[in-house]
Amino acid sequence: MSGFDLTGLSASFGGERVIGPLSLSVKAGEKVALVGRSGAGKSTLIRLVYQEVESLASLVPQDLGLVNALPVFHNVYMGRLDAHPTWYNVLTLMRPFAKDNREVKDLLSELAMPEKVWIPAASLSGGQRQRVAIARALYRKSGLLLADEPVSALDGPMAHQIMRLLKERFQTSVIALHDVELALEYCTRIVGIQDGQVALDEPSEKLTPADIMPLY
Repeated sequence: MSGFDLTGLSASFGGERVIGPLSLSVKAGEKVALVGRSGAGKSTLIRLVYQEVESLASLVPQDLGLVNALPVFHNVYMGRLDAHPTWYNVLTLMRPFAKDNREVKDLLSELAMPEKVWIPAASLSGGQRQRVAIARALYRKSGLLLADEPVSALDGPMAHQIMRLLKERFQTSVIALHDVELALEYCTRIVGIQDGQVALDEPSEKLTPADIMPLY
């Protein structure tokens, strides 16, 4: 099962509530877009959900969570650290096994950056870093994706390519998106967040961009 049903989600910073309390139920197979202006609480909601379903999910956080000193290969490989014993991971840090090397390279090829496999993450562009974080999420092979603005640094064609890939590879997803057109095209359900609460929750097919823009 890659769906979830969470209630009482809330978060406060500096004594001020920034989101919730709210409930979010996502059925297996749904592709949910979280939309709303910056500061509405989308990123916080992604983090709250991840805290509840961590072992079941692949995460693309807004800060990407890359280790700058390590090459792209190891940043992607970290998506599946918990699938191997410690000795295996230590050996991989020094000399990766052929199977893992091939699998990571194949993923990077799908993301149009196979030549970057041994380049340190610190030397990548913003868009390349975003694709490495996406590769790490894909490498984890979970049924649920939680992603916070995963294509914000990518140009139009590449953003569409990545969104298609995410839709194909993950049975269920919750993706925070600023781009309303992408949300409507690649997600089956739109959840609008405004002032830390759910202000809109409808199937994508029932909405137009004009229905969503009042949230911004």
